[in-house]
Amino acid sequence: MPKSITFVLLAGILAAVLAVPYPEEYSGFQFNGYRQKAHDDDENVDYYAHPKYSFNYGVEDHHTGDVKSQHEYRDGDVLKGAYTVHDPDGTVRTVEYTADKENGFNAVVHKSGHAVHPQNYHTESDSGSKY
Repeated sequence: MPKSITFVLLAGILAAVLAVPYPEEYSGFQFNGYRQKAHDDDENVDYYAHPKYSFNYGVEDHHTGDVKSQHEYRDGDVLKGAYTVHDPDGTVRTVEYTADKENGFNAVVHKSGHAVHPQNYHTESDSGSKY
């Protein structure tokens, strides 16, 4: 099919899609964060549900060195949690975090263990190379 005919067909499809009127049942609503209110009605419709959950997970794959865990708890606007990651240098990084309306998001990072870095030995063949 020639390019000009393809363009005309695509333009016609696009015009048909854009010509479909916006449904009237959506025109009276305005999305404001968690709440959705109907402007036409005297009664406000509130779709806010109180968030409450907790979870935890962990991975311990010593073959690949992927060792990590996390737990988190939320009740409304209050969030508390922590995660732990075993870094490649041998240290363990633990991040404890909280979040709420008054204080925002806060995290405290702890590092434990002793970092181990391998020795790099250069040979004469490596002396001329940047890498």
